[in-house]
Amino acid sequence: MKLFFTFVVFAVMFVNADTDNPCASYKEDGYESVVCVCNQTYCDTVIRETPSDDQYVAYTTSKAGLRFSKSYGILEENDDTSISGATARLELKLDSLHQTIIGFGGAVTDSASINWKSLSEELQAHMVNSYFSSAGLQYNMLRVPIGGTDFSTRPYAYNELPINDFKLSNFSLAPEDNQYKIPLIKAAMQTSDCPIYMIGTVWSPPVWMKTNNAWHGFSRLKEEFYPTYVDYHIKFLDLYAAAGITAWAISTTNEPLNGVLDLTRFNSLGWTMARMANYIINYLGPTIRNSTHKHVKILVNDDQRLMIPYYFNSMVLKYPESLKYIDGVAVHYYVDAFFPATVLSDVSMFYPDKFVIATEACEGSLPWEEHGVILGSWTRAVNYINDIMTDLNYNVVGWIDWNLALDTNGGPNWASNFVDSAVVVLAKQRFVKQPIFYIMGHFSKFIPRGSQRIEVKESKCIFHSSFQNVAFLTPSNTIVLVIFNQKKANAVKIIINKKKIILRLDENSITTVEFKSPEV
Repeated sequence: MKLFFTFVVFAVMFVNADTDNPCASYKEDGYESVVCVCNQTYCDTVIRETPSDDQYVAYTTSKAGLRFSKSYGILEENDDTSISGATARLELKLDSLHQTIIGFGGAVTDSASINWKSLSEELQAHMVNSYFSSAGLQYNMLRVPIGGTDFSTRPYAYNELPINDFKLSNFSLAPEDNQYKIPLIKAAMQTSDCPIYMIGTVWSPPVWMKTNNAWHGFSRLKEEFYPTYVDYHIKFLDLYAAAGITAWAISTTNEPLNGVLDLTRFNSLGWTMARMANYIINYLGPTIRNSTHKHVKILVNDDQRLMIPYYFNSMVLKYPESLKYIDGVAVHYYVDAFFPATVLSDVSMFYPDKFVIATEACEGSLPWEEHGVILGSWTRAVNYINDIMTDLNYNVVGWIDWNLALDTNGGPNWASNFVDSAVVVLAKQRFVKQPIFYIMGHFSKFIPRGSQRIEVKESKCIFHSSFQNVAFLTPSNTIVLVIFNQKKANAVKIIINKKKIILRLDENSITTVEFKSPEV
């Protein structure tokens, strides 16, 4: 196949932190959209500008190749309530506020960290800055496996020997923690302008704790090891704290359904609802709350959205004492298209002191999908847009991507479960940013922790499809509105109090627009 490319080469040795550095775009035959290349001397950046009074700043990413392209305009007096001058009208209702955002981020798996560490020091810095700095996506959350996952080079856990070691006398971190994960986490912490909230999750404990004595397959935790499994978490929290990394939350186990129905060929542990409730009420909850880690939040489910009725709704109704220890519900991305999003907002509706947070997502993992990396995929980016916007509009408080970086195969992965990633590390000391990377940034960079969702009322021209959208009031009293236009170029009329914006939207694009909240 004949290749064509548009590769912008920059001989830039030093990056000015106060200016944007555009995407060094690259495209081949078969790519739906461009990727942006980072090398030893150059990586693209974007600065979030503070809008002045009555000014808006808009940032656009498109299938055609725009990446955080900036445009500017003014808020005008709104002299009518029609759709005139646009195909839709979005009215922002400042008197109707919803959930408060906790954050956005990605996962520091062994694979992500190994790929990051394979780069030169200059490129390692570029990647960390791209995700965590004020010139990057400004991630403020991380998910970190407690032990190994399929995104490791081997299946492993802590304290594998001696077997039946109730006291975990041989517990220590793995080489993967000390050589890869901890250095990446600390680099992120040093780069970020705000505290990074870390969620720790176990895929599988040592196999001697499990009924099947295997890494995957149909399994349960042996009941005599319930206290030991809690201590397994405590010791992890102790050692990470000693390394200067404090956890914000832990979850009960990653995707417990995998070990109930034997769904995967990688690390898992199965839980029934009754066993989970017993574990939380009598072991995990009391031990965490009476430990030096009593501030750590406890998340249940950590599985697909469709499992909330089982691992949360039914569990807390039948075992209400579990509510005393549960802080939130974690959900995954993979089969969201097959289950209604209303189950997300039901959690906060019936239990307003509990929250829902999305903790894992990637493309290319399901049986009917092409596995691994598809460079330049806009289709996969659109899937992220749809899911993030839906989740946020149904009261989800945060959204965490899966691996921060993978190789061109979508690994390493000891179980050959290769998937896609926002950053892909290439040969010859380069990495590329996928369209998904920029999609994440349209939310993570502009919706800071503490932002509250604003209700948006849409009116549209007849026969015109809706614009997906979500809006927030930020702690600095600006309004951030994210709009997805999947069709041809269009315009939308934005109404806020007595002001209006006529915003032009590129074909197949996502736009984040920010402006100061006008006075009533």
